[in-house]
Amino acid sequence: MEYLIVIAALAAVALIIGGITLLRPRRTRPRPPVERPSERTGGATAADEAEAGAPTIERAPPTEVPAPRPTVEIEKPPPGAGRLVRLRARLARSQNTFGKTLLGLLSRDTLDEDAWEEIEDTLITADMGTSVARQVTDDLRTRVQVLGTRSPGEVRALLKEELVKQIGPDLDRSLRTEAHGDRPAVLMVVGVNGTGKTTTCGKLGRVLVGDGNTVLLGAADTFRAAAADQLETWGTRVGAQVVRKDEGADPASVAFDAVKQGIESKVNVVIIDTAGRLHTKTGLMDELGKVKRVVEKQAAVDEVLLVLDATTGQNGMQQARVFAEVVNVTGVVLTKLDGTAKGGIVVQVQRELGVPVKLVGLGEGPDDLAPFEPEAFVDAILGD
Repeated sequence: MEYLIVIAALAAVALIIGGITLLRPRRTRPRPPVERPSERTGGATAADEAEAGAPTIERAPPTEVPAPRPTVEIEKPPPGAGRLVRLRARLARSQNTFGKTLLGLLSRDTLDEDAWEEIEDTLITADMGTSVARQVTDDLRTRVQVLGTRSPGEVRALLKEELVKQIGPDLDRSLRTEAHGDRPAVLMVVGVNGTGKTTTCGKLGRVLVGDGNTVLLGAADTFRAAAADQLETWGTRVGAQVVRKDEGADPASVAFDAVKQGIESKVNVVIIDTAGRLHTKTGLMDELGKVKRVVEKQAAVDEVLLVLDATTGQNGMQQARVFAEVVNVTGVVLTKLDGTAKGGIVVQVQRELGVPVKLVGLGEGPDDLAPFEPEAFVDAILGD
């Protein structure tokens, strides 16, 4: 009985304490004031609004103003006439040994059989070719025996006459760049890659612009993306238009569009750079033949210029023969005739192909392509 009274008393105390606790006011921690977006530094961010349940406002990124493209100043190249004379010193340096050796041999007091063999060997090593070297030697030998005297001036004059005769002073080396009524002259440039073909197109454009022509360049070498870029750079410098398409496009299509735009723009000359990376003769014939046929639907092809590297010797001659069989080559451009090149290759190329050398490249500069002049060329390789 006493046990039950104790339990009841404890329960009553618990009820009293619990009631007092419930009646006491709860202390709450003060809530921070609500900060309005307008009161924040820099305004509300998208992340803040999304977290607060507000709709996210997409803000456009700040507009980037592209940097102004540099203005390309149009250059005015020098005219083609007289370029070879201006570049004579450079040519003389590269061919100096050849000229000095020949003049030294011919100026000897006694010209015996060994001396004449040495003269013939010197001509052969200058890439003149065996048959031409023998003919020049025989003609010189006859004239020296007839004249009897051999002063340095006479020897130089004799040698110059023989070399100019072999080069062919009467060959037509002019470039056919006259427009035909409302249709421009069309020049196709062919040759394997590595000979300086695309660079030659750009430099040729400069020569023609320097002579007062308006020029359009067609980037039909679509196998190399760099070729079109390179051609566009050349064209921009002299204000020439450039027609190009994506890498791998049909070269004939590019050539067709180039001539079409040339007609519409009323330019004087269209220069078409063709592909050189063609591994078989069949592929070469198909590609170049197609380009030429497509172009001729709109305008005649006035020149087919074959670009050859003057330093490649016999290898270059083999390439030249293949191209000559594929297209009707009308002229040769000899590049890299400075440095270690041998001047005699001019004679050999003309003999092998039956077409004249019309232009020569004598350096890396933009205006180092010059119309070929036989007498100026021989004067340079013989020196003063």
